[in-house]
Amino acid sequence: MLGAARAAFAERGFDGATIRGIATAAGVDPALVHHYFGSKDKLFIAAVEAPVDPGEFLRDVLASPPDELGANVVRLLLRLWDGPARPAGLALIRSAVGNEWSAKLLREFLVSQVLRRVMGTLDLSQAEREARGALVGSQLIGLVMARYVLKVEPLASASPASLVEAVGPTVQRYLTGDVALPAP
Repeated sequence: MLGAARAAFAERGFDGATIRGIATAAGVDPALVHHYFGSKDKLFIAAVEAPVDPGEFLRDVLASPPDELGANVVRLLLRLWDGPARPAGLALIRSAVGNEWSAKLLREFLVSQVLRRVMGTLDLSQAEREARGALVGSQLIGLVMARYVLKVEPLASASPASLVEAVGPTVQRYLTGDVALPAP
């Protein structure tokens, strides 16, 4: 089932993949997929071997006032990456850098499980949500790469509080501020 799910999510994305289609590809009844995974979100988390379920950690961030969203997103990112999920997260990032299939799964994870939820808290058009979400994603991925993969100093040894103070305003500007949005 997980192999069929990985293929479906990589080929069609989170929105395009269905439990029924995944079950058919795996040669099982859709009820079996629901039995083992419960929901499409949980199946996706298992398929990409995500170290954490963003739904569990994003609740407080999503409930925060819009003007605190940037700092809270960065704070959560650092808390997760500085915790026990780091080895699995690093494996996911490193495999995505060298493998297009893994990159598609990581992109779908970031977009469907994290950015879409964060951007959904803001009163923006769909196009603006996508553009701003992509900018936020670029900042978060850049921070993860610089701090945890490349270990660029002083980012690698900086305190989480100082990084929230430094990076949070940029993420906030991407979320709600005056910014030139990339055009398709």
